[in-house]
Amino acid sequence: MILLSGIPSESPMELVRSRLDASGQPYVFFHQRRFADMDMQFEVADGLVYGELRIGREVYPLEEFTAVYTRLMDDNNLPEVKNEPAGSPKRKWCRSLHDTLIRWLEIAPARVVNRTGPMGSNFSKPYQAQLIRQHGFRTPETLVTSDPEMVRQFLAVHRKVIYKSISGTRSIVQTLNEEDMARLDQIRWCPVQFQEFVEGRNVRVHTVGGDVFATAIRSDATDYRYARKQTGDAASLEADTLPGELATRCLKLASALDLDFAGIDLKITPEGAVYCFEVNPSPAYSYYEMNTGQPISAALARYLAEPD
Repeated sequence: MILLSGIPSESPMELVRSRLDASGQPYVFFHQRRFADMDMQFEVADGLVYGELRIGREVYPLEEFTAVYTRLMDDNNLPEVKNEPAGSPKRKWCRSLHDTLIRWLEIAPARVVNRTGPMGSNFSKPYQAQLIRQHGFRTPETLVTSDPEMVRQFLAVHRKVIYKSISGTRSIVQTLNEEDMARLDQIRWCPVQFQEFVEGRNVRVHTVGGDVFATAIRSDATDYRYARKQTGDAASLEADTLPGELATRCLKLASALDLDFAGIDLKITPEGAVYCFEVNPSPAYSYYEMNTGQPISAALARYLAEPD
């Protein structure tokens, strides 16, 4: 039995559900917004994990779940609790249920895609960059600072610089321009990550178990995810094939980070140098699949259905 946890209508979850339906694989859905109709408990005894998940009137022994795919929305932002006062019974129940699920995911003997612990490297991009370099990838020259003068010096050296969030929270990558420089003193209140701009073509690589799917992106935008907003034209995506050695390096990087499913952001320079910007532990792969037809969701469904 497979457990899916998240929001059913979210496109990455919707795609894998449809693949599981098509193959006849049984699954159960932990629908976050229906937390009021669920309960979960578990215990560890003699080195084994026992427990149950109740959804409505149905009760599922946790031992029966052989694989889990999780894309959890922050439960504090669920519409059902967003306007609840702090400490309300409804908010407490929601938090308690999600906390139980997350703790179980860390120790469940099932194949979990992905556990919270390994996902933690993405919560600090400077830390993750150190891990990336250990596996043979280049990373851009980077400055993390709250000192405006250091930024000015960094810009003088690299000429073209981008900036983005340090944390795992999604941010729009922007090119540092004159307007930004005029408000540079604001970083004294919050450190920001600055990087040299690397010329080349963007490639997003999804690794699912031992499968590799590469997507080449063509766009003049600094952040191709927001290409229409930044340039007026949407990015163009097409399936790509990585050289064998590079594909192997991507698989080894994902494995070293203990990620069964990963989205790896690469940039390949005209000279062939490969830079890695980030490894996303919960990739929104549907954007790439729907634009290229690559069977990423099919590979994910197969990986969930055939655990070791």
